[in-house]
Amino acid sequence: MRIGVDVGGTNTDAVLVDGNRVVGKCKVPTTEDIRNGIVDAIRTVLVTSATAASTIQCVMLGTTQFANAVIERKGLLKTGVIRIALPAAEGIPPFVDWPGDLLAMVGGHSHQVRGGYQFDGRINAPLDELAVARAARRFRDEGIRTVALTALFSPIDDAMERRGADIVHSEMGDVSVTLSHMIGRVGLLERENATIMNASLAALSKRVVDSFRAALKELQIDAPFFISQNDGTVMAADLVERYPVFTFACGPTNSMRGAAYLSGLTDAMVVDVGGTTTDIGMLANGFARESATVVAIGGVRTNFRMPDILVLGLGGGSLVRRENSRVTIGPESVGYELTSRGLLFGGDTLTASDVAVADGYADIGDRSLVASLPGDLVENAVADLHRKLTDGVDRLKISADPIPLVLVGGGSILVGRNIDGVSEVIVPPHAEVANAIGASIALVSGETDRVFAYADVGRDAALERAKREAIDNAVRAGAIEREVEIVEVEETPLAYAPDDVHRVRVKAVGTMQAAYSPVLPSDADATGR
Repeated sequence: MRIGVDVGGTNTDAVLVDGNRVVGKCKVPTTEDIRNGIVDAIRTVLVTSATAASTIQCVMLGTTQFANAVIERKGLLKTGVIRIALPAAEGIPPFVDWPGDLLAMVGGHSHQVRGGYQFDGRINAPLDELAVARAARRFRDEGIRTVALTALFSPIDDAMERRGADIVHSEMGDVSVTLSHMIGRVGLLERENATIMNASLAALSKRVVDSFRAALKELQIDAPFFISQNDGTVMAADLVERYPVFTFACGPTNSMRGAAYLSGLTDAMVVDVGGTTTDIGMLANGFARESATVVAIGGVRTNFRMPDILVLGLGGGSLVRRENSRVTIGPESVGYELTSRGLLFGGDTLTASDVAVADGYADIGDRSLVASLPGDLVENAVADLHRKLTDGVDRLKISADPIPLVLVGGGSILVGRNIDGVSEVIVPPHAEVANAIGASIALVSGETDRVFAYADVGRDAALERAKREAIDNAVRAGAIEREVEIVEVEETPLAYAPDDVHRVRVKAVGTMQAAYSPVLPSDADATGR
């Protein structure tokens, strides 16, 4: 038995799964203290399915807490930044593209020192260890307790980052240190930005994970728990304390994995309609298609893995407005207050759910309360809703050919008309809790991103090495080695470089060990200690 939980902005969804069978499911309002909502959701599925807490083998949780902290500018720590890259990259300092309000929270404390590598692993400059030590002492004197350390081309060779972390710990003691080669990909500024974000979340990540532990303890569930990553897989809770940025956008990816699982489709469009927003994405080989471009989070450019998701301000609680002869839906929403403010439930606010019921294709609330809505208002509102969905689907498609669309989410009842460019619309069983089902699937992943000179090592040897590294990383994360498979191989030639140089990125996924006890990275791997 395993439990999947997804904490959204409006609802917290939970499912109880036995093998491939959904035993129980529920939706409860998300609470200000998310712990209470998690306890309510899990307790509900246990009670309604008459399942004892002692039978639960593992729990998978999806949360938006860390991404929201960056977006809302809450709970972030002052962060010290050390960039090992001089004399290269001097002209563009750390934090150069950060919004002023976010920079004020994180502090802007940075130092650049000599060191780093070139794209092929040659040394750019020897590491200036004395400069690293001076920077660490300044951070210590300023009361900083978390440090982001980035070296030029550290995904190719991480030795200088690890040595820099050793020096920081010797000067500052037991502080949190995030190394960029563990976070981002090749590309200095974006990788550095992602590393700084991760470091700034050090305190919040511990509080959130401790809160989850307390919730399970209250429920008397003595089982390992895992937290969803933004690639549709899960990671051990202890790893989330170290790498919270990997949970960014895990909600939409959970829904997409759940959609693939419930529909049996591995390549399709997925539309997840919630109470406030609609997330649209593409399934590729059963996983969310990753963004091929730089992704901005909270106004900051990053280059770690993120799903290619389009978010629309459209959901069950979206406000319907008429201005002169024009009727529009969203992006403002009543959110979790739909059941108290929507007309269907005796409220005084016209929402997308109201017009869907008035048009006759949705069935929630009290239909008589919307029976008197003007016909032209209903028609124009429903047309606007489907026009926005059609435009969103068209923006995510990579060809003009019709493709199947899997519709999930509690707000999926809003869709009642054809959507252009779609071959068929599939609403699978349990679609309303697809996000929690996606969280419960329990695959784990491993990835590597390296640059190889094919002229020196050969293409076949380079690909084999990259695949082995990805598999090893998946096994370290808890996968059963014999069940790990390579799901993505990406080769990008670097035309400006000699010796037939290619950037190789490989992703592997596998089934989680049934009684997995996390094998955490060594201290040197995770924090440089």
